[in-house]
Amino acid sequence: MTQPPVAFTPPVGPAGAPLLVLGPSLGTSTILWEDVIPALAAQYGVTAWDLPGHGSAPAASEPFTVGEVADAVADGIRALADGPVLYAGVSFGGAVGLELLLRHPELVSAAATVCSSPRFGDPQNWTDRAAQVRTQGTGALVTGAAGRWFAPGSIERRPELSGRLLHSLRDADDTSYALCCEALAQYDVTSRLGEVAVPVLAVFGENDPVSPEIHARTIAFSVQNGRTAQIDGASHLAPAEYPDEVASVLLDFFGGAR
Repeated sequence: MTQPPVAFTPPVGPAGAPLLVLGPSLGTSTILWEDVIPALAAQYGVTAWDLPGHGSAPAASEPFTVGEVADAVADGIRALADGPVLYAGVSFGGAVGLELLLRHPELVSAAATVCSSPRFGDPQNWTDRAAQVRTQGTGALVTGAAGRWFAPGSIERRPELSGRLLHSLRDADDTSYALCCEALAQYDVTSRLGEVAVPVLAVFGENDPVSPEIHARTIAFSVQNGRTAQIDGASHLAPAEYPDEVASVLLDFFGGAR
């Protein structure tokens, strides 16, 4: 099976600083993190990556699993860093982070899952969404995504970035998005979380309907060294809604984990 294509941004930040890798949510791109990166890049080298068919990543044409996306991300990390890195990912990107910890534990010294889950609900819902996108395109998802991604008032408070994120969903490659959905339908690492030994921070949005608090607590309580942090007022795309607060909890966590 061909490895799913991902794309990394050039690292920014102080020369020689530890590398911090940032992962996206399904339907978004590296712009999800753009308002958080300046604070992180004051202390770390920071790179972000795109899912297949999203942002600058080539489209995918063959099925893949979340674990196989993690393998592709691992190859990208090895091309950028000689030793272990720090990792933070939102939703699908958080799932990739957990798979990295299970499949490539030597590559990550500490990880944060942001608005993510060890399993994303009923697999049939993802299969149905994949079928919808194949017939109607990702544009059909924009209205529903707005309600899941952003807490009430967030779009009005940050209209420019919110609009760009919704455009990134509309512009995602339909086949690649559907394949991502089918990968999420298969994804469930709940029973393996106890294998994870490195420090893990499970960040959740107070109003997130997709990956609520109980999902974060399942991650934090199941790994060997975990804790949680809440982003007040946030829904599913906390880095876009509350970038300063997300940067603060990540800097505090990664600073203590080094």
